[in-house]
Amino acid sequence: MPVQRKAKPQEDGKKPAVSYWAKDKVECPTCHKLFEMEVMHKGGGRMIAGNLTDELHRIFEPSKKFGRIYPLIYEIGCCPKCHTALFWKDFKDIKDSSSFDRISADEDHRKAAVEAIFPHYNTKDQRTLFDGAAMYYLALLCYEKVDIAYAPTFKRGMICLRLAWLCRDIERVSPGHNYGYVADVFYRKALFFYQQTLINETGRIESIESVGNFGPDIDKNYGYDGVIYLCGLLEYKYGQHDDEELRLKKLDEFKRAIARIFGLGKSSKNKPGPLLEVARSLYDKMSAELSSNNIFSDDD
Repeated sequence: MPVQRKAKPQEDGKKPAVSYWAKDKVECPTCHKLFEMEVMHKGGGRMIAGNLTDELHRIFEPSKKFGRIYPLIYEIGCCPKCHTALFWKDFKDIKDSSSFDRISADEDHRKAAVEAIFPHYNTKDQRTLFDGAAMYYLALLCYEKVDIAYAPTFKRGMICLRLAWLCRDIERVSPGHNYGYVADVFYRKALFFYQQTLINETGRIESIESVGNFGPDIDKNYGYDGVIYLCGLLEYKYGQHDDEELRLKKLDEFKRAIARIFGLGKSSKNKPGPLLEVARSLYDKMSAELSSNNIFSDDD
């Protein structure tokens, strides 16, 4: 557990701290420099849980004391020197040196790519929503170089989904800079990586056994069932519409998968739980679209 430094006395007129620097520093496995770990304070009315979206994203309500906070942005660590960014746990868990050789060789490209979308991002001071989103994008590009033993495909899917959420938050607080469009791009990338995760897992190409928390948000682990649900949801909401026959085929496949996992269908009983509720809603929406095109599944 990170140990909190002794806080400086709060100056009049300033908001109380949302985060702190951990006492123990982190060693970057790419450049081997030490850097500080920023950790979000817990409690004190900082996290006021609001609604859960159909994307399993927990909305946190703003408070008078702290305003609106974004807990997601503290889940990624970023080395200020070489801009290697990973989930904090992976700074120690990934042992493959060739992964970090590839990350090191890609440093200039990675910085330039992120700078193009998140100009003048900061990796040294306490992070903002904008900086946090930039760090997620750095992480997306880093996991592109990580060995498949560490489930990079799934992690890239989760990162893309979170990036979509963060970009929509940026668009809300600072509209007119095309971050809504950027969010849509990351949603489509999330769709690809989540579905590729299933292909790799079932084909025994890339195991996800090493994944400790499937998220997709930080408040609850929805497990492998959540991955299958999100594959269907992302296809329904963000999948292509150019080839309608292919779209309907995919919707039918995911509708069947969701029905099998959650026991949905005309004969199923209502079951409690947020994942079951959103799965039922998605199942009904898929059924309506398929029925309007005269396509019926065996479970109908």
